[in-house]
Amino acid sequence: MYFSVYIIYSLKLDKYYIGYTIDLVKRLQEHNAGISSFTAKATDWVLKYQEEYSSREEAMKREREIKGKKSRKYIEWLVNRGSSSVV
Repeated sequence: MYFSVYIIYSLKLDKYYIGYTIDLVKRLQEHNAGISSFTAKATDWVLKYQEEYSSREEAMKREREIKGKKSRKYIEWLVNRGSSSVV
C-alpha cells in the first residue's frame, strides 16, 4: 500500500493544491466534486505531479515540506521535472 503526495492545478483559478492520499483517483474526483473547501471553487482540477511513499508519516512529512516552501516557483519546478517517484 502506497500513499501519494500530489499536486493538482486549476486553470480557472490559476492555483495549485498540494495534498496526500491513499487513493489518488478517488481524491481527485472529490476535489472536482467540491468536497474539499479549498478546491470547491473550481471543477477543473488536473493531476500535475505525484510521489509515492510507503508510509503515511513519510507522505505527510513530504506534503508539509512542499507546502512549507510557500513557493509557486518550487511547485512549478517539481511539476516540470516529472513525477511518480517511489520512496
